Amino acid sequence: MRKQLEIFPVTGLPEVAGGDDLAGLIGDTADLRDGDVIAVTSKIVSKAEGRLTTGTRDEAIDAELVRVVAQRGDTRIVQTRHGLVMAAAGTDTSNTSPGTVLLLPVDPDASARALRSALKDRYDVNVGVVVTDTLGRPWRNGQTDLAIGAAGIRVIEDLRGTTDSHGNVLAVTEPAVADEIASAGELVKGKADGVPVALLRGLADVVLPVGEDGDGARALVRDAELDLFSLGTREAARAAVLDRRRPSGPREVDPALWAGLLADDEDVHIELLDGSLAVFGDEPVAVGVIAERLAVLLHAEGYGVTVRTGPGSEATVTFGSRSR
Repeated sequence: MRKQLEIFPVTGLPEVAGGDDLAGLIGDTADLRDGDVIAVTSKIVSKAEGRLTTGTRDEAIDAELVRVVAQRGDTRIVQTRHGLVMAAAGTDTSNTSPGTVLLLPVDPDASARALRSALKDRYDVNVGVVVTDTLGRPWRNGQTDLAIGAAGIRVIEDLRGTTDSHGNVLAVTEPAVADEIASAGELVKGKADGVPVALLRGLADVVLPVGEDGDGARALVRDAELDLFSLGTREAARAAVLDRRRPSGPREVDPALWAGLLADDEDVHIELLDGSLAVFGDEPVAVGVIAERLAVLLHAEGYGVTVRTGPGSEATVTFGSRSR
């Protein structure tokens, strides 16, 4: 257990511009010691690296995103090329000239590694570096700083397999240390106060030896294929109807999936066949509606699925492993 953690704002830094020596600015201003961690706002990293572009913010978002996760009105939650899911692809138009947009660093982990290396070379200190950005979070109001880049620290503390004070084995506990550092540093930073860097002292146990940079903040990004909430509600509904994949190979299905689907007053029947569902009844429209609902339910469970109408009032819903 850590007995003490101190957090200091690094004040007195000038306005950062393209080509500025960020290591020199921070090293000449902060009282750096071995085992310290510095949390650096991504905005000054981007400015030093010349990540300022001309055009509108929408154009910048289009250039930075790899997929739209959710959209409501003018607000877009997108996945960036870094794998981050965030509003407006992390672009920023505050404190920039009109007609310009500031983008995230091309590789925040690489930026953190370069800064850490430069601080070691010039000031002979072994520090950890966390590059931070402000993100909203699902199911929570407000925003907080999280790590988008890191070097020289253990970004995740894997406690799986250890026991708690009662002897219970921990199965899923993995504190996101880099994110905790970013949020802690934000408490003494501030956009309005012009304090883009915080120094945290008391975390020497998570700082790696010289020459070891660790996995970086990229290790904190959950793969979209493993994310149970990879799309917004609107986008998930559209995908269930428009983006279904054809089945590839057999896969069993639990009939409980469509339990309660049929209303008491609908003369529609469902029969489970080998790799398909037969839907039939007296009313073609009712049969088609039920077949399509079955397809949506199957898609949501990760099945490849197709719907084919047959003669009369019947349809066949074929399901199986999802093709890639």
